[in-house]
Amino acid sequence: MPAAAVLALTRAKSYPFDIPARSYVYANGAYEELAPCSPMPDVSGRRAVLAVGSNQSPGQLGRKFKGPDWGPIPVIRASLADFDIVYSAHIASYGSIPSTLHHCPGTQASLFVNWLTPDQESHMHETEVSTGNYHFGILKGIDLRLDGGLALSSVYMYSSRRGALAHGGLPVALSEITTEGRRWPSLGQEEIQGHVRDRTQPGQPVDKFILSTIADEKIRGDRTRMLKEESLQFNYPDFTRMELSS
Repeated sequence: MPAAAVLALTRAKSYPFDIPARSYVYANGAYEELAPCSPMPDVSGRRAVLAVGSNQSPGQLGRKFKGPDWGPIPVIRASLADFDIVYSAHIASYGSIPSTLHHCPGTQASLFVNWLTPDQESHMHETEVSTGNYHFGILKGIDLRLDGGLALSSVYMYSSRRGALAHGGLPVALSEITTEGRRWPSLGQEEIQGHVRDRTQPGQPVDKFILSTIADEKIRGDRTRMLKEESLQFNYPDFTRMELSS
């Protein structure tokens, strides 16, 4: 197999990529973890945006904020009550099945909060909203507790336009992401790829399935539409979509 194909497969199967165990600050392609019990960085002038899937990973932030010096991004570990992180009913251009948030009373999700400046947020919108994959909005009436003691009752977030991928009428959680009190089945990225293959292209080897998804935008779109037919829309009433200026 050509080296480029191996690299593409490795990236697709590695979602949500390496996620540090502690809060950190990302800057210029590198990151530094914060020491335990250290004070939270200054976040004045920044907006708190949930990092649900790969936006928790410094590697993914490095891909998204490559180029100009965007400045540091504080990425603070947090716990969100009554939600879980599940697969979205779409396939990313690089072949992964990405994630989205879903309301799940009794479940405590471990995730991060990206504190973004206006310029950083506008650039993040280009990677999430402009692709047609996510809505941006505000989530209210929540219990979000960040390392360092800060608690938030509202936060901004990206929510999948296609909803949560469903299997047997239930969302499928990401086994790579830790939760307490998880109620739904969970699968790793390679396992969910096999599940999506079985639904959209049964019998095809998984690696060939992933590579064809990456190579052909029409195939990717057709498979995403098939997933959306049985998807579950975001089920939390206090989420308000925001219209973004172009």
